[in-house]
Amino acid sequence: MTAWIEMTADEDAGPRLAELLDAARTPHGTVDTVMRVHSLRPETMHGHVTLYRSVLHGTDNTLPFWFLEVVASWTSILNDCTYSLTHHFMNVRNLLRDQPRADRIFTALKAHRPEEVFEGKNLALLRYAGKLTTDVGKMVRSDFEALKIAGCDDGEILEVNQVCAYFNYSNRLLNGLGCTTDGDVIGYYREDD
Repeated sequence: MTAWIEMTADEDAGPRLAELLDAARTPHGTVDTVMRVHSLRPETMHGHVTLYRSVLHGTDNTLPFWFLEVVASWTSILNDCTYSLTHHFMNVRNLLRDQPRADRIFTALKAHRPEEVFEGKNLALLRYAGKLTTDVGKMVRSDFEALKIAGCDDGEILEVNQVCAYFNYSNRLLNGLGCTTDGDVIGYYREDD
């Protein structure tokens, strides 16, 4: 685990930090740098892990988790956040369980051409997330209406809005503090999930 900021190891954590580190553990039993980087201000870790899990792992989400991970990866590509892209595209791969399709998606997103692998509602949602990431001040009602015309319901729009907003936050946290994936177990899901 590396970052430019000091991070507290498990064995040096006080009671509250130890409690929050335990709550932030992945299914692998580890605490990724993205959470440990909060260790000097543990309550921000608490807020971060709560938001992360509700946005990407919420039981009330209706869009497929693999697609929400694509949105996360697309946002991270646009923000040039290698940390999040590394973790979350691994999640796409693990959830899709279709390596050739995952490779095509990755190649298209890296080329900034999601239309090569997506269409309809999914493409509209990716275009929305793209504009929300790169041109947020230029968002207009017609951006929302285009999603409705493409067949998205308000709940699906909210899911993508929240994934995109979360990753804009997280990408800035990670890039701004020099976080790397060194020492992390890449991806949230275990192979047997």
